[in-house]
Amino acid sequence: MLQLGVRNNKQVLMMNEKQYIKRAEQFVKTFHNQDTTGHDWHHISRVRNSALYIKEQEQSGNKFIIEMSALLHDIPDEKLNQSKEEGDQRLNNFLESLHLEQKVKQEIISCISTVSFKGGKAYSKLSIEAQIVQDADRLDAMGALGIARAFAYSGASGQEIYNPDLPVRTAMNEAEYRTGKSSAINHFYEKLLKLKDLLHTNSAKRLANDRHLFMEAFLDEFFKEWNGQK
Repeated sequence: MLQLGVRNNKQVLMMNEKQYIKRAEQFVKTFHNQDTTGHDWHHISRVRNSALYIKEQEQSGNKFIIEMSALLHDIPDEKLNQSKEEGDQRLNNFLESLHLEQKVKQEIISCISTVSFKGGKAYSKLSIEAQIVQDADRLDAMGALGIARAFAYSGASGQEIYNPDLPVRTAMNEAEYRTGKSSAINHFYEKLLKLKDLLHTNSAKRLANDRHLFMEAFLDEFFKEWNGQK
């Protein structure tokens, strides 16, 4: 009887986790509805799928924490809110509505807080869940999708495709990264080409190689055409 009770408790827990995931999906789809900056539902879905793939390949991490964090990782993003405080409150309010255990809630918040690039800010002692979600998000900023998203975000932000008079910023704090003047092409050198060497998991590093090479090939072609060589 004791074993049956334990099994039933596990079944109830798993059922609840599925319900939490479903509610998170609905919440995120509403929040990201009609986004044109490259942070739409499809981006969220890809990051979730990549994170779960990496988790399986690495055979490590808590699946529920990873999936919830991947789904919610852009909710508090300053780019998508009026302020950092508004974004943090939005995330906290949603998690509070689920009535999760406090420890689980804090693990999700902690994981999400380390996902964003923020000018290349380094984080120490990331949990494996945070490493996996951060890697998944960074993979989606690379390759063909990364190129498409870079131009979508630059256009939505009023930035130029390229301006040779705008120097590439080599050292930035978070505020400079968020608000400084740049271009879509400069963004490759300020962020996208750096991502391959900032990944944590072996699975993500393997996936990143071809995406990195694709971006380098794109830039070679871009500058040939820009300079009238083709």
